[in-house]
Amino acid sequence: MRRGRAWTAGVGVVLACLGLAGLTGALTPAFGGLSRDLEAIASPEADGPPARVTLGPGGRDVRLWGDLNDGTAERLRRLLDANPGVTRLHLTSDGGLVDEGAAIGELVAGRGLSTYVPDYCVSACTLAFVRGRERIIMSDSRLGFHAPYEPGAFGAMIAVDPREERGLYLAAGLDPAFIDQALGTPSRDIWIPDPARLRAAGVVTRVVDPGELPDSTLDDDDSLSGARAAALRAVDLLAAFGARRPGVLDGIAAHYQDSYRQGRSESDGLELLRSEAAGALRGAFAGADDATVAGLGRLVLDAMAASGSEEACRAIGWDGDLVAAAEALPEGNGTSRMRALLDKALTGPSLPAPSMRPPTGALACADLRGRLAGLLDRGDPARLREGLLGRSGRRLEASALPGEP
Repeated sequence: MRRGRAWTAGVGVVLACLGLAGLTGALTPAFGGLSRDLEAIASPEADGPPARVTLGPGGRDVRLWGDLNDGTAERLRRLLDANPGVTRLHLTSDGGLVDEGAAIGELVAGRGLSTYVPDYCVSACTLAFVRGRERIIMSDSRLGFHAPYEPGAFGAMIAVDPREERGLYLAAGLDPAFIDQALGTPSRDIWIPDPARLRAAGVVTRVVDPGELPDSTLDDDDSLSGARAAALRAVDLLAAFGARRPGVLDGIAAHYQDSYRQGRSESDGLELLRSEAAGALRGAFAGADDATVAGLGRLVLDAMAASGSEEACRAIGWDGDLVAAAEALPEGNGTSRMRALLDKALTGPSLPAPSMRPPTGALACADLRGRLAGLLDRGDPARLREGLLGRSGRRLEASALPGEP
């Protein structure tokens, strides 16, 4: 956390650092190295991008994403004044100005808001988080602490007396020993305690799963391009559609954007993305040549064998979850195989995604594997296609199911 208005590391630097924190509670280098933007370093007026402060659906949540620069607390105050029904503040920030973090904390405490970190809250951001009536994280959320500093020339960090920050943490009820370790962490490092330590120290009051609270994945950018990027992060196989059939990717992204704007949970959003991606894959393979579909059959057979559970096997072999099939094979082998087959399939015609069989009456994994192996051995392209990709638009007789005579 810094005092004054000057250079600080951007979100990308801190995210890279947090990604390297493989062990919770570890010290990780945060602001190492000089910025390549020497003009920005030398400028006493330089700051990171301003925080994005938006109202969530239903008027109960405010989402804050980005640096705590001058005026962030005032923008939040105006939004809260205009929306008295807000009860919770989502925080995703790599920090910023101590005064802004403290001022946001005063707003949170004064209005009795809960605070929630869906991803990361580092440095001065924690001064706002700890003032929440309820302080909520997910099990993989990251709270990062270090000593305050004043920025010097060319990225230098000048140590300052942490008395002010200590007082703010104590006023929030944090354990003094925890505060000592947090403020004893050098300014160029970040201490990321695990959830158990955070709860024991009074920093966190509740740990939730991704299905409990509204999704915050698009808090930084809820445009179609932001939703498209989120879809690609969730299911990287969709990149093939971006190159060959961008309309398919955009349609999936638009549905995810709607889910976010409706306030559905992160689990709901991820399930939607995976389901629609699996449907898009089935549609692509429906227009593929017989050799490509046979290659898909061999991949699915391997994936069912490697799936590790009856439920996972049936999702692949009965429900047609080709995303799960790609993920079931170890060391990325399934994803690379599926991508190679998908690239071939996308050179064929574009067809609607076939509907799969109803969930009732799903066969056991061993039966599914045996029937698919039989179809591959017999070399019957029509029945193999039906067995892998589900029912087409026309009515099919029961004899078209895998393995039936």
